[in-house]
Amino acid sequence: MSGIDFSSEGGKRALERLEHEQVIWLTTVSSKGKPQSSPVWFLWRDETFVIYSQPDMPKLKAIRRNSHVSLHLNSSETGKDIVIFEGTAQIVGENSPGTDDSEYVGKYTRLIEGWTPDEFAASFSVKLIGTPTSMRNY
Repeated sequence: MSGIDFSSEGGKRALERLEHEQVIWLTTVSSKGKPQSSPVWFLWRDETFVIYSQPDMPKLKAIRRNSHVSLHLNSSETGKDIVIFEGTAQIVGENSPGTDDSEYVGKYTRLIEGWTPDEFAASFSVKLIGTPTSMRNY
């Protein structure tokens, strides 16, 4: 468990957003030490981020080198409702397609229309778990 306190007003709002938003930004560190942000689909499960990635993506190479990541939600159009998590990420399955996760498929069914199940499974087959250790929100 992350140990992040979601009991404050801002924490409750962050938790609500984690349960409903479609995209979170995953920031990794490149081999040259530069931050690299990627929008990803995710599930908030057991106080962790479950993310499925395409194989051979730069973010996977970065996580193998340096597990430190940040994850953040989009702000409002006026720059408010900021939620940023810092923590670590691990690759937990190299052949773990998102189609094997019924909750993930349920959340993204509308967005994966047009893909066959086999195409989607082959494309998003690497499972990551992001574990937040701190949260900033304002």
